[in-house]
Amino acid sequence: MRIVGMDIHRVAAEAVALLDGKLVKLGRIPMLRERLEEFARTQLTHDDHVIVEATGNAAAVVEVLAPHVDRVVIANPKQVRLIAHAKVKTDAIDAAVLAKLYASGFLPEVWVPDEATLALRRQVARRTQLIRQRVRLKNLIQSILHAHLIPPCPHGNLTGISGRKWIAAQRLPDDERAAVQRHLAQIDLIEGSLKDVEADIAKVAMADPAIRRLMTLPGVDMTVASGVAAAIGDVRRFDDPTKLVGYLGLNPSTRQSGEGRAYHGRITKQGRGQARGMLVEAAWAAARSPGPLRAFFQRVAAKRGKPIAAVATARKLAMIIWHMLTKGEDYIWVRPALLARKFRSIELKAGLPPEHSKRGAAYDYNIPEKRAAERVRVEAAEEEYAGFTSRWRAKPRNRPQREKKMPAPA
Repeated sequence: MRIVGMDIHRVAAEAVALLDGKLVKLGRIPMLRERLEEFARTQLTHDDHVIVEATGNAAAVVEVLAPHVDRVVIANPKQVRLIAHAKVKTDAIDAAVLAKLYASGFLPEVWVPDEATLALRRQVARRTQLIRQRVRLKNLIQSILHAHLIPPCPHGNLTGISGRKWIAAQRLPDDERAAVQRHLAQIDLIEGSLKDVEADIAKVAMADPAIRRLMTLPGVDMTVASGVAAAIGDVRRFDDPTKLVGYLGLNPSTRQSGEGRAYHGRITKQGRGQARGMLVEAAWAAARSPGPLRAFFQRVAAKRGKPIAAVATARKLAMIIWHMLTKGEDYIWVRPALLARKFRSIELKAGLPPEHSKRGAAYDYNIPEKRAAERVRVEAAEEEYAGFTSRWRAKPRNRPQREKKMPAPA
């Protein structure tokens, strides 16, 4: 078996082969699909294992090379740098390091998702980019208003119908007013693209049972469920919930040496940062919704503060998600009317007709009596959890006993 390490960049890749302990340079390959296919046909065999680092174009490289070799492995670049730090660094040396690490069994591999999961990840990332662009433009409008001593907008949405009428009534110089109009026009274009992207995500969510199952959690809507499901992929690759928590970077950092105490610090923030941020947002929403998760948030917030409680609740959500997806079960404290409303929102975003004359299960959420009846059940679960945890006592720390000093002789 020959191992081929490839150090890939934006325009070219350096390839080095390792066979029987000897390194052979295979040359520099331009990062073009036809040149990569030519390289695979002429210099690679079906017994080769190819190693590349995780970069923006790594998935495309894997797609081109996979039919021509036995296996293509994507390595974690952060962990590779920790293992193989060298003062002399070239593309050929980096490619050789990848091959040697794989041959020795020390290569930190990255899971390669299927095409459907990759497509969902791209759509979720596009939505996040569009949201950031819209926020940036809104901040530019706010800065213009602030520069001319205009008070904050009294309406909830600055770029909505009422907000735009309010902006039009303000006193602004002609060039500033033209700039505001340009920013509003760009926001309209972004919102049109955002609607199309969300429609594509909604179509996937309607057919994906994992996304629909995640939406049974409080605070988890279509966007959060799709982002988390795309980040997780096949949940079976995580042996236990702590592995999923570590993959999302929600596990606390630990420092311990010798016989000393273990010190736990902030979360590691490794792995899928976008999914981690979505879970934290969902935790803030769950803290406002009745149920055991709100009681958990309030218990942690009373001791450590609300920001830490939100991260702890996000970690709790990640562990619950592992159990739900592994066992194929919905969240036990789901509110049916609220869940039906979430599903109906997906259908509308996917382009299904409104059908105002028909009242389905989602309409029950608009009936105060039914909504209150569902809240009674989850509020009772919240009280039971709060009462159960109130009896907990902090475990005393095992501190080394100090030697007693003998009194000095008289």
